[in-house]
Amino acid sequence: MLYTPAFAALFIANLFLVASFATFFLFPLFITGHGGSHQDIGIIMGIFALASALCRPWISEMIDRLGRKRSYTIGCTIMTLIPLLYLLLQGTLSDYYLFLLLLRIIHGIGLAICFTAIFTFIVDLIPVSRLNEGIGMFGTSGLIGMAIGPLIAEPILQKFGFPAFFLTASGLAGAALLLQSPISDKHHLQQAEIEPSPSFFSLLKTRKQLVSGGLALLFGFGLAATVNFIAPFAQERELSYISTYYLAYSFAAVGVRFLAGRMADRIGENQIIPWGLSLAAGGLLLVPLVHGNLLLLIVGFIFGIGHGLLFPALNAMAVRNEPYAVRGKVTGIFTGGIDAGVFCGAMILGVIGEMAGFTALFICAGLTVLSGLYLFRMKPDYNLKR
Repeated sequence: MLYTPAFAALFIANLFLVASFATFFLFPLFITGHGGSHQDIGIIMGIFALASALCRPWISEMIDRLGRKRSYTIGCTIMTLIPLLYLLLQGTLSDYYLFLLLLRIIHGIGLAICFTAIFTFIVDLIPVSRLNEGIGMFGTSGLIGMAIGPLIAEPILQKFGFPAFFLTASGLAGAALLLQSPISDKHHLQQAEIEPSPSFFSLLKTRKQLVSGGLALLFGFGLAATVNFIAPFAQERELSYISTYYLAYSFAAVGVRFLAGRMADRIGENQIIPWGLSLAAGGLLLVPLVHGNLLLLIVGFIFGIGHGLLFPALNAMAVRNEPYAVRGKVTGIFTGGIDAGVFCGAMILGVIGEMAGFTALFICAGLTVLSGLYLFRMKPDYNLKR
């Protein structure tokens, strides 16, 4: 059975956790409002993803050793407490730059623990024959959270300022911490005496994980453009209601899961991934044409469809046929690849935006995602055992 009470509880917990994370899509406005530049946005937002990516080998080992539930509880606790420390940030950006970077590093580690633990946990619960459907439908919790986070945070920010914004982020993560607490990690208890498993880096050297991790990295590069630069882009173009982009993006990504989830299990990830890459790239390449709220909504919708197709298919590609003992590490490679891409994208695109403007920034992001079509051709037959 796919849709169990445990699935539902993790679904809602992930929705709140991602909503907390997604409120920080508006954090570049804090950076620019306190004297920061486009390059500062890239560094400050990117260090979050860098920390998330670099800690993945150890987090993945921890999840396979301690279990999914304990690890997720640790991650949720970090995500609840860290936003409260942002309240200490007063004055111009230069007054607390290093402290802010430290906060972003710890915040990124917390999110890495949460994402790796919960996606490993949910794969344990999904029947193999419904892997794409299960991952896709569970992933809608994150997409809804991505829409809800900015939608809640933007009016709070406009009316009450950044202190209330940070309290909101903390409260949303705290709700996730409470919601997941009754769930037990039965699979970990049953697998307590498993044989030694390959290391994170041994798995990373396999062709299957290199390709799936590389595609995740390219996807993350595209996400960096959406997460870090849509808000200042819309502000520069004097567009109101920035959150409508994320609302359209999330609505499309959620909607396509209902249509494509079971189809992907029937026809396989091979048929879905190229479409996802093409649509995500197309949405980014259209951003420079945006001069009104309607077109901003449309490009968010297109990128959202690409995201909705791509994430579950890439995740299913990574974990298919992998035993319980290495799923934490495999999920760590996949999610770490996304974070590495987000970091690289934030840094590189921040420099491009500073030197050549937003048009060059979004064209670079779109072409990078599109290059995944070439990497995808190098994949092994991942339906066979490694």
